[in-house]
Amino acid sequence: MFQLKQHGTTVRTELLAGMTTFLTMVYIIIVNPAILADAGVPSQQVFIATIIATVIATLWMALVANYPIAVAPGMGLNAYFTYTVVLASKGEIEYITAFSAVFVAGIIFVLLSLTPFRAKLVNAIPNNLKHAITAGIGLFIAFLGLRLALVIVDSGDKNLVKLGDLTSPGVMLTIGGLLFTAILMVRKVPGAIFIGMIVIGIIAFFTDQLKINDIAALPHLPEGIIVWNPIAAIGEVIEYGLYGVVFSFILVTLFDTTGALVGVAKQAGLMKDDKLPRARKALFADSLGTTFGAMFGTSPTTAYVESSAGVAAGGRTGLTTLVVAVLFIAASFFGPLVDAVSQVSAITSPALIIVGALMIASVRHINWNDFDEALPAFLVILIMPLTSSIATGIAFGFITYTLLKVVKGDWRKVHPLMYIFAVLFLYQLLFLPH
Repeated sequence: MFQLKQHGTTVRTELLAGMTTFLTMVYIIIVNPAILADAGVPSQQVFIATIIATVIATLWMALVANYPIAVAPGMGLNAYFTYTVVLASKGEIEYITAFSAVFVAGIIFVLLSLTPFRAKLVNAIPNNLKHAITAGIGLFIAFLGLRLALVIVDSGDKNLVKLGDLTSPGVMLTIGGLLFTAILMVRKVPGAIFIGMIVIGIIAFFTDQLKINDIAALPHLPEGIIVWNPIAAIGEVIEYGLYGVVFSFILVTLFDTTGALVGVAKQAGLMKDDKLPRARKALFADSLGTTFGAMFGTSPTTAYVESSAGVAAGGRTGLTTLVVAVLFIAASFFGPLVDAVSQVSAITSPALIIVGALMIASVRHINWNDFDEALPAFLVILIMPLTSSIATGIAFGFITYTLLKVVKGDWRKVHPLMYIFAVLFLYQLLFLPH
């Protein structure tokens, strides 16, 4: 089924690779509830929804696409969901409405994945803007990690932010945990982020910053299925004008998944003639995960670049991701422990900062020599963390890019879809909530 011999691997190697990938990405079941809880979503709901979305999408990648690439709710989009869509609305938009937008985005994603349009959409966006979006999200979530742990606080004046109290127990634990995790990363320890969270959690427990009442329990969804009716969900999107939100979910997930798929596939030597075999099957995984994830209560899913750790351990087939899915199912029985851990920012914030540091590396691929390429990319990177909005950063980048290309006389080099995106984003910034 997995064609192990053709891919030059063995069952033992695939099992080891699966465990390695799991360790590098399991932090999401702790970080995701911590972030979405700020939007009012019960952390136990997010915990189980995260696992459901991960298992469904990863099983598809394993059994249908046969790739060693795991899929789970993406970092950055969870923060966008909470802080830009829900909290920034000041009570106007509740998390159930926001999940309707994710659900609609997932349905559109499914339809796009069934056609060649998804590939055309990816090709329409200039590479510089793709790299800038990744880098901008990296700064966004790193800044978020610093704020949640109170390493950076509201200054109360025109400086906006200032350094927090470095002597407070939570800040000291955050900084210590960040340094410890960084050392593990430098030493290339598999599962460094997760191991770092475990060590920080142990210290938090013995310093009375972490209270644990229970460790394990049967998996359950406190609120059951949150959204399931496509017509009602579309109605919510129209009523609250969440077109830009849906578009941002689609756009960011599109780039994240495509980039991760191509990057990890290249590392594994699975590309043929610079093309990804079974691409449509592989690209269908995140759309399934996003749709089902929204139904149960989590933000959009994306292919995880952390899968490269499993590939480095020898993973070459879907057996690797099958192991990942099984381990996530096993993790679903530790909800009470995850619920307690996710409430301590010092445990989750170092993971946000580390992942942000990994994502900012995309700036090295940006063409900084041509100003009409550099400025739009710079605005994407700058505006995302300053406005706490992925959509606003993308909007400024797209509008500026098309404008500069037109005045330069290079308007023919711009894909027609970019002009459509620019107009839609301009309308959103001027007339819709953002």
